[in-house]
Amino acid sequence: MSSPKARSRTKNRTRASVGLALAVLVGVSTSLLPLLRVVEPGAWLVGSFAIIALVLAAGYVARRYGLPALAVSLIGIGVWVITVTVVFFRDSALFGVIPMPATFRDIPLLVDAAMSQVRDGAAPLDAGIALSFLIVAAAGLLTIAIDHVVVSARMPLLAAVALITVYLIPAIAVPQSVDVGTFIAFAAGLLLLLGVETATRDRGGNGAGDDGAGDADRARTAGTRRGTAVTAVGVGAAALVVAIVATPALPAPVPGGTSIVAIRGNSIDPSLDLGRDLRRPEDTAVLQVRSDAPTPPYLRAVTLSRFDGEEWQPDRGVGTSLDEEFEPLVVDSDVPIAEYTATVQVVNYVSPWLPVPYPAVNLDGLEGDWSVLPQNRTVISRSSSPQGQEYEITYDVPRPSAERIRSSAAAIGPDSSTLDLPEDDPAVAAIREQALAVTSSTSSDYDALVALQRWFRGVEFEYSLNAPVRAGFDGTGLEAVQEFLDVKSGYCVHFASAFAIMARTLDMPARIVVGYLPGTATTDSIDEQTVHEVYSSQLHAWPEVHFEGIGWIPFEPTNSLGVPTAFASSTTPGTADGSTEETAPLAPEAPSASLGPDQTDALDESDSAAGTTTVGAGPPVGFVLAVIAVFALPGVWRAIRRRHRLIAAHTGDAAAAWAEASDTALDLGIALPRGESPRVLGRRLVDEAGADAAAMAVLVAAIEHASYAPPGSASERRSSEPLDDAVRAVRAGMVATADRRTRWAAALVPRSLFGQRAADMRAAR
Repeated sequence: MSSPKARSRTKNRTRASVGLALAVLVGVSTSLLPLLRVVEPGAWLVGSFAIIALVLAAGYVARRYGLPALAVSLIGIGVWVITVTVVFFRDSALFGVIPMPATFRDIPLLVDAAMSQVRDGAAPLDAGIALSFLIVAAAGLLTIAIDHVVVSARMPLLAAVALITVYLIPAIAVPQSVDVGTFIAFAAGLLLLLGVETATRDRGGNGAGDDGAGDADRARTAGTRRGTAVTAVGVGAAALVVAIVATPALPAPVPGGTSIVAIRGNSIDPSLDLGRDLRRPEDTAVLQVRSDAPTPPYLRAVTLSRFDGEEWQPDRGVGTSLDEEFEPLVVDSDVPIAEYTATVQVVNYVSPWLPVPYPAVNLDGLEGDWSVLPQNRTVISRSSSPQGQEYEITYDVPRPSAERIRSSAAAIGPDSSTLDLPEDDPAVAAIREQALAVTSSTSSDYDALVALQRWFRGVEFEYSLNAPVRAGFDGTGLEAVQEFLDVKSGYCVHFASAFAIMARTLDMPARIVVGYLPGTATTDSIDEQTVHEVYSSQLHAWPEVHFEGIGWIPFEPTNSLGVPTAFASSTTPGTADGSTEETAPLAPEAPSASLGPDQTDALDESDSAAGTTTVGAGPPVGFVLAVIAVFALPGVWRAIRRRHRLIAAHTGDAAAAWAEASDTALDLGIALPRGESPRVLGRRLVDEAGADAAAMAVLVAAIEHASYAPPGSASERRSSEPLDDAVRAVRAGMVATADRRTRWAAALVPRSLFGQRAADMRAAR
């Protein structure tokens, strides 16, 4: 029959295990809350919570029976497999529970469908079975990993970093204003997880709840717990207050949106010499747009076709009144056309150029004296303002097949100036030579342009807003473009200008367009069309090339931005006639996730990389603070643990006092071999590490009495003498003896947080 003391310890272990499981449940669940900004609420919410709870419950039961950590994780995986099978693959599973070969064949199909929805859809996504499967399955795997890291390996810091990463992913994918409520819930869940793990670890070490303690001992223990709780609540409250105050002011993460027009408040300057303005963009909501197209359209404002070797200039010409009809879109009869409508509401935009989708064929609802330039379908007014207006645009998008566009030549369109380049300029010859080298293996104009696009978006180039300034080529003239092609680092001014000039050197008519990205999806919808909000920081530019019988085709050379232009083959399945409706856009395709505020060229070269999706002129403040928080977490947690132990040591808790002294030594790089007695270790720390001899003698005596005194004796019980001053004296001596580098390492990356196995490895060396 077990003793009361053994039963008490069993009860404490059970309570600790339940507490850790609940803390993991809260931590994992709150880390998934930002998904609500990306995916519509649905069955995936219930499914995710259920699989998290089931995995943790299985782990708790397995640990109650004393199974090893590996067995616990394997049982968790088994529960995960059964749960996912029952929910999503019941029809193909044996008895609806056991997965069969057909089940495994279905999994890639669901994953592909979910990834296609994520890639091609706009937030918030509808939670169909494929996307729900992906989320629920991922939530279960995350829970298995966090449960093992926290409960089995006792490495909550690693779990915290993982949960922070999970929390940040939706915020990066769909930048929006900070949801303070979600952030507070997640921060509280993370603090709960760290606090419960620390409390259960130390409770197991100091024997809290031991039988035989007197009233004074129980009172001191209660005081210790109250003090620890007050400390934890204080730290948590301070963190939450800072979060509430700071997070609303943080800008959204900056994806790879680019901009080549000046940001003068809420207007557009069509000049391309705008690097200084882009490095300090303002962020103002300017437009709201909704459309019946599969993806919201890019809005073009200015077309720049004239290039004199030094700068690009906007098109000029005699405009046609909007009271008259637009000229019809002229394409060959074998080129299909998709017709869409978009509604634009002007919130805070002042410019003579009106943002419209391309190619517009009709515009209704606009008041004032406006005209359209027939050669590029841009809308302009010298006397009227778009401020506060709402207008509807019909636009027709040509959808040629890949074979059709390959058979077309890049021929001169309505404006012959789209081929102009300075004559006898050596820079033109050098750029042409480079263009020929890149396109030497191509057999059509379209393939040559795709090769140029692929080259610019490849690993040789990187996006940078600051490199052109440092290298002195922040412009769009021939010399600047030539320097950009040598340095291979710049922003969209350089990518778009270089692409257009290289196309012209190959006798292909090219121009540059200035406009707006599609904006940020909101929760509002009108006529079942999602409303997108467009910001002044979402200005962008891209090159276009004219194809005979098709019209102007956009390309996306800017490294790390958007989706490159590509057309589907006419043999691609999808329609009755063998062609696909959606081939390539007549404006650069929007990224799969809607773009948020600050998605501009104000991007930093340090974040740029070929093929990535985000780069910025300065890392967003929120990202910087998140990185700082992750790196500061070990030191903060170590400080909280030290405070917790000092409070316990003040009540005479020898185990807590000795643990703090030992961990301080470990943090300072002092090896702690297994089997070394407290007396030997204490003597070594005094002789080699500068620990205070008198204070160390007090700690050694206390831990020896607590560890080796006969059961039930007075010596076994805690001393009534406080030990916290002795701990502080020992720590102060060792810290003072260590060099500055060691002290900084101990403060920022405390080795004691990474477990005894790491200590053993260091001791072995």
